[in-house]
Amino acid sequence: MKDQVLKIKVPGKLFIAGEYAILEQGHSAVVIAVDRYMIGEISSSDYNELHLPQIGLNNIKWQVKGKKILFNIEDSKLSFVKNALYTVIRFFKEKGIALRPFSLTVESELDDGEGKKYGLGSSAAIVVTVVTAMLHFFQDKKIQPTEELIYKLSAIAHYYTQGNGSCADIAASTFGGWLKYTMFDHSWLDHEINAGTNLIKLVDQKWPLLEIKRIHPPQDLYLVVGWTGKSVSTVPMVRSIQALRTNHFEVYQEFLSQSKYAVSRLIESFYENNSLRAVESLTDNRHALMHLGELATVDIETPELKKLISIANRYGSGKSSGAGGGDCGIAFVINKEHVAKLEKDWQQANIEPLKLNVSLTGASVKTITKNHH
Repeated sequence: MKDQVLKIKVPGKLFIAGEYAILEQGHSAVVIAVDRYMIGEISSSDYNELHLPQIGLNNIKWQVKGKKILFNIEDSKLSFVKNALYTVIRFFKEKGIALRPFSLTVESELDDGEGKKYGLGSSAAIVVTVVTAMLHFFQDKKIQPTEELIYKLSAIAHYYTQGNGSCADIAASTFGGWLKYTMFDHSWLDHEINAGTNLIKLVDQKWPLLEIKRIHPPQDLYLVVGWTGKSVSTVPMVRSIQALRTNHFEVYQEFLSQSKYAVSRLIESFYENNSLRAVESLTDNRHALMHLGELATVDIETPELKKLISIANRYGSGKSSGAGGGDCGIAFVINKEHVAKLEKDWQQANIEPLKLNVSLTGASVKTITKNHH
């Protein structure tokens, strides 16, 4: 048994449409999983240990003390992992599952080896990796590690760390593929967690408003992704947008209705296999986001993103992805020959085309057997 190692692969994510609006009730987003992965390995050990080699954190020992998880080092980069461990251990205790020590290593392909950060959702992916690894490692009759269970426990862990966010990235990393995503009722989860509702009850019930639905793009639609060369911190941008929402709600409502129109048209275009309409809807969503950026006086579209988009518009349509302000932009192109031309034009403009495809599988696990050294 000692030799059994579970290998976990969890894809990163990109937003296609519906950014910012997704945080409001009744709004949906389109999000995808991409074929860059967080890779985890979990195996039995004599004590609990954690290895995150890429951020220089190896041989971290940890233990459960009452309601806390104590690491032998303090590092803010560990907060997502700590809350993921805490959430799953609490769930196991409620289920009456005995813990045994394990070693967990997590490495990321989401950013480039030279330290370029692309904004592919690494904090969500690491939470999903830890949750998936533990659920499968301790799997027995009492636990079936379904996608829904992984998503819900990851969303709760993410909530403990950040207290906000749509968790669309968690859905993409868990389920894979192209998703139509509608966020759960945030105030409901807030209330349940603060009331100390037990996790078994929380994960077993239907979460109000939550919808995660696989969708399929038109057959002749190509997604192309470019990186602007600048990574971005989402938090300050989200704050500026929230300030607009608080102080000028009627103006913000205008953005919401524009976004809703664009996203619902995009989803319809998928159902109708209508690539032309998909291209138009992406433009509509871009305009809604530009308008929002102007109103909130934030650079959702940096000069680099504007350049990326105007080049994309020669061949189809382009927009920022995620919070904007840097990171990646995306393009919808209908003609396969145009993909190569677009990528070439981007390169000439110092925009790096990323060889990203949609990962049709979400979090996955396989057993590998290692020999004793």
